[in-house]
Amino acid sequence: MSKRKLVNYLIGLLLAGVLYSCSSTRFVPEGKYLLNDTDIEIDNKLVNKEELQAQIRQKENLKILGVTKFHLGLYNLSSKKKEKGWFKRIGEAPVVYDEYMTERSKQQLKLYLKNKGYYDAHIEEELTVRVRKRKVDLIYRIETGKPYRIRNYSYHIQDKTLEPLIMGDSTKQLIRSGSVFDVDVLNAERSRIANHLRNHGYYNFTKDYITYQADSSLRGAEKQVDLVVEVSDRDLESEQDSVLPHKKYVVRNYHIIPDFVPAPLVTPELLAKNDTLQEAPYTFTFRDKLKYKPELFYNINRIGDSTYYSLSNVEKTYRSLIQLRQFRVVNLNFEEADSIIDERTGILDCNFQLTALPRQGFSVDVEGTNSSGNLGVAGNLNYQHRNVFRGAEIFNLNLKGAIERQQRLFSDDKLDFNTREFGLEGSLTIPKFLSPLKSPRLFNYQVPQTSLTLGFNYQRRPDYTRTITNFRFGYNWKSSTERTHFLNLVDFNYVNLYEFNDEFINSIKDLYIKSSFTDHLIFALNYTQVNNNQNLKKRANYRYWKWSFESAGNLLSAYTGLVNHEKAMVTDTVTGQMSSYHKILGTRFAQYLKADFEYRYGYMIDKYNSLVGRAFVGVGLPYGNFDVLPFEKKYFTGGANGIRAWQVRSLGPGTYKARPGAYPNQSSDIKLEANLEYRYRFFWRIEGAFFLDAGNIWAINNKDNRPGAQFRIDEFYKQIAIGTGTGLRFDFTYFVFRLDLGMKLRDPSLDPGKRFIIGNYPIKKDHFALSFAIGYPF
Repeated sequence: MSKRKLVNYLIGLLLAGVLYSCSSTRFVPEGKYLLNDTDIEIDNKLVNKEELQAQIRQKENLKILGVTKFHLGLYNLSSKKKEKGWFKRIGEAPVVYDEYMTERSKQQLKLYLKNKGYYDAHIEEELTVRVRKRKVDLIYRIETGKPYRIRNYSYHIQDKTLEPLIMGDSTKQLIRSGSVFDVDVLNAERSRIANHLRNHGYYNFTKDYITYQADSSLRGAEKQVDLVVEVSDRDLESEQDSVLPHKKYVVRNYHIIPDFVPAPLVTPELLAKNDTLQEAPYTFTFRDKLKYKPELFYNINRIGDSTYYSLSNVEKTYRSLIQLRQFRVVNLNFEEADSIIDERTGILDCNFQLTALPRQGFSVDVEGTNSSGNLGVAGNLNYQHRNVFRGAEIFNLNLKGAIERQQRLFSDDKLDFNTREFGLEGSLTIPKFLSPLKSPRLFNYQVPQTSLTLGFNYQRRPDYTRTITNFRFGYNWKSSTERTHFLNLVDFNYVNLYEFNDEFINSIKDLYIKSSFTDHLIFALNYTQVNNNQNLKKRANYRYWKWSFESAGNLLSAYTGLVNHEKAMVTDTVTGQMSSYHKILGTRFAQYLKADFEYRYGYMIDKYNSLVGRAFVGVGLPYGNFDVLPFEKKYFTGGANGIRAWQVRSLGPGTYKARPGAYPNQSSDIKLEANLEYRYRFFWRIEGAFFLDAGNIWAINNKDNRPGAQFRIDEFYKQIAIGTGTGLRFDFTYFVFRLDLGMKLRDPSLDPGKRFIIGNYPIKKDHFALSFAIGYPF
């Protein structure tokens, strides 16, 4: 063992000894006990145990991996003489057992169970005291008994005009005969009825008008309740027998203020600049000049889609205004007009109070890069105009430059910053669906966006030069809170390569990866759907899934067939046989189908610990005019967002192993990958993680002459790579910097029967990979 390794080993042992030799009860007062563990045992699997845990008012210290109380250990490293030492700030003080808090927890648990219909629940605490260790373990044992259930469910509606609406929507009601008498469900049903009525004109209706009458004194009906839903008339306080019906409202006028300033900030000078434009039923109040076309608000406003006021239409309008990314403040409020249509119908005027963001802006980004150990620096100059044609169109222009120090594949010399990249990309986002086709049902939730992108990228590398020209035309829209769609009708990429290094070309001319270094053209159509119920403002379990489909070259193939386009004849360098293909703009076009699916699940163990899993499946099928997938459409793995025990593009395909020192460029047609990551709060702004990654890539046809690259249904599961590791995440609020150290557990490129590293090989530095990135891996 080297001297340096010995020193590091001893330091590690010393730190571990300090942490774990310190008594966990060091700061527990005399005569008191450390609350070591709390648990709940319940005899009813129908009750949510996580919600029960939330009712406990005193819990043990935070654990990592459910075992180690690391933060308590940090706190115990602090000095008793210093009240605000550094270890005290980053650690966690011991939780001292409090009998009063136990009683409060029991009361809270009992209240929760009552709200869930378990009125006869019995709760006992079991306390195990370890006197010598000065620790206690606490278990809450719960016997729920049978819940109260709803026998009959009926309505008493004072205002009979509401009855058709309420009864007509009964198929969506949350409460039925036989349901458990759950207070949370009853409140949710009140909100549902109130929102339903507000969507049909009843602007002033709230859930306060809805109450319940429950009768549990039923003969011969044990633990059953007859429930009556009482819907009051408009006068909640009056005890008179006469009924005051609820008013329905229509929206008459819209007052739009795109330069809104709160009343306390309004000055006489600002008022003097105000001007007004009236186009019934709209009135625009603005300063100097109206910055937006009135048609923008006509298209955005969905409030007028219904005859009467609708809360749902108000929410659609609000979402669409937010989506425009034009306004710092968006406020929609309503004023009741003095005039009425009749005694049962009122009038509302709507105010759009909007405070605009700056119209134009510049930003500069500079970042360090590390591509497989090659260090460099990249910068971006961004320009944005938020309202190019006065219709909330957003124009973005990005100028990118990068330099990197990269080793030639066939030379040991490292040239200083011998790789150059320059790029220019412009995009225009239009807040409407630009198409002769109209499909209002498709865009019922939110106004769609049309996007156009045009870009050019120049890359000068030690062994070749590549230029990429791209153009995209498509749409994106949301069909619900959780579901987003992306449709590109045109996704055009033209890739041109030249100035090759001769040795480099000779090395790949008979390899399948030669497709990475040939000119090609991609004319594709693609669609992606994302479903995500993650709420970034609330720590809760979430699900995320995304699927996408892409088709390329079929329109061009149909065109060349229609016009009887002449084919180019070449000799295939792999098979030695003649092959033929069509060219468009003097370049061979790609033809393929591609589909992939990704699923993620986040499980929040507690406030500081979580477990996140991910699965990915992707397949690309080349055919017709180009029987290999273009390089940029191939799958790869490894690196910061893949199997982290391997450097990016250095794993696979299959059992294939590139020669030592080869440029990491492994990519292929099929990808399977699964990841599991445990995340925990470390201290300060630092989070820790342990992860397990598995997967590989494979070729889809026999033309790939890399040994072991092909996907075989009876072999692929034997070729799964497995890696594990640990990492740190530095949360700087606006971004997360991530550092991961991965270790290979199973390498499919090794001999069968000896693919597991541990137990078969001495652990070496080649079995580890260090990666850093911005953001979480998934």
